[in-house]
Amino acid sequence: MSMFCYQCEMSTPGGCGSTGAVVGTCGKDENLARLQDLMVFGLKGLSSYREHLNELRPNETKNIDDVMSETLYFTLTNVNFNFDDHIKQLMKVGSAGIEVMDKLSNAHTGTFGIPTPVVVPQNTVEGKAILVSGHNLDMFEALLKATEGKGINVYTHSEMLPAHGYPELRKYAHLKGNIGKAWFDQVGLMKQFKGTFVVNTNCIVPPKKDAEYIDRVFTYKIVGIEGATPIVDNDFTELIEKTLACEDTNMSENLTLTTGHHYKTILTLAPQILEAIASKKIRQFFVIAGCDAPGKAGNYYREMAELLPKDCVIITSSCGKFRFNDIDFGVIEGTDIPRYLDLGQCNDSNGAVEIAKAISGALDVPINDLPISIVLSWMEQKAVIILLGLFSLGIKNIYLGPKPPQFVNEDIMAFLAENFNLHLTGSAEEDLKDLLIV
Repeated sequence: MSMFCYQCEMSTPGGCGSTGAVVGTCGKDENLARLQDLMVFGLKGLSSYREHLNELRPNETKNIDDVMSETLYFTLTNVNFNFDDHIKQLMKVGSAGIEVMDKLSNAHTGTFGIPTPVVVPQNTVEGKAILVSGHNLDMFEALLKATEGKGINVYTHSEMLPAHGYPELRKYAHLKGNIGKAWFDQVGLMKQFKGTFVVNTNCIVPPKKDAEYIDRVFTYKIVGIEGATPIVDNDFTELIEKTLACEDTNMSENLTLTTGHHYKTILTLAPQILEAIASKKIRQFFVIAGCDAPGKAGNYYREMAELLPKDCVIITSSCGKFRFNDIDFGVIEGTDIPRYLDLGQCNDSNGAVEIAKAISGALDVPINDLPISIVLSWMEQKAVIILLGLFSLGIKNIYLGPKPPQFVNEDIMAFLAENFNLHLTGSAEEDLKDLLIV
């Protein structure tokens, strides 16, 4: 059977490379080839954040661009580079990831205001409607402006939920609520939803060419779907016309979700949080976040959230939160501090680091010694750059699941376990026994 290697772009019987080479590595050392896979996946996530930053702050991307080009050049060969050299390059990618998330966060808050907590109607829809999925807030604002006064309601899906927290976005009265959960429910959702559907980043489940709703699907920039209609140069005319021609959507589930806990807002609660830690009202923080994937294995994160004692605070971001964000976690007893804090999109994962740094500085305790545990769900490129970013900051003791990345073999996993104390998730109940401070 012939096998294709994406690195040498050749299909050969039994694989590529010289005799004894691992299939798909072009004769390269297996560990180094897999580390280069990790680099490329990290660069994909890095480039997505870089694209959004460039839309808002085009003069702030040079260092990120330099790391991207240097790292791609690095992957051309491993003849003169060893395992340690590859780890150093991965840390450069991770550092660039932290930089781009910090800059993108500042660009978002500088443009759309600092998010504040807001309760968002969930799965309640009426009238002519547009559903937007993805991460691109710049495009989303342009859409809200273009549809204002047109008799169209706009709804968010998946990673667009945090848009409701930004003052300059939620001021539009026709931004009504959120529909659905993580990215992979799109197909089922579009069979219920009667309006138009816009996907503005890569988190998409491609509809079949003969899907009954394909004529109602619109794409933005890099998103390409056969049969869908691309939005070019922020011209929403065709989208608006199609939406007005669609039948009304009527959904009512009387549900709500809460979002808008950007780290800049949470840091205003610093005195109360520090007092709650000192008085033992807050025992521990759990960062339960990441990219969700289809399947029952992801229920681990809901189980973990549900099992946490009431003196623990959940910090989340990304679409992994849709496993448990329908739960009312209440507040820390005797305080106004919410037990559930939604920092925002996956690119807002830097917020957990900023909160940790603030607590670390105030308590004069190293970050890795703080009462903070990190449990991440793993799916794709953006999860890779977030994980590399955490490693680049020296953050350890992360639990990762529901399964390891396919390009992490035993040697690489052993290195990560030894140097970063990385764990793979098991059962939520057993992991919590290890994680929870008694």
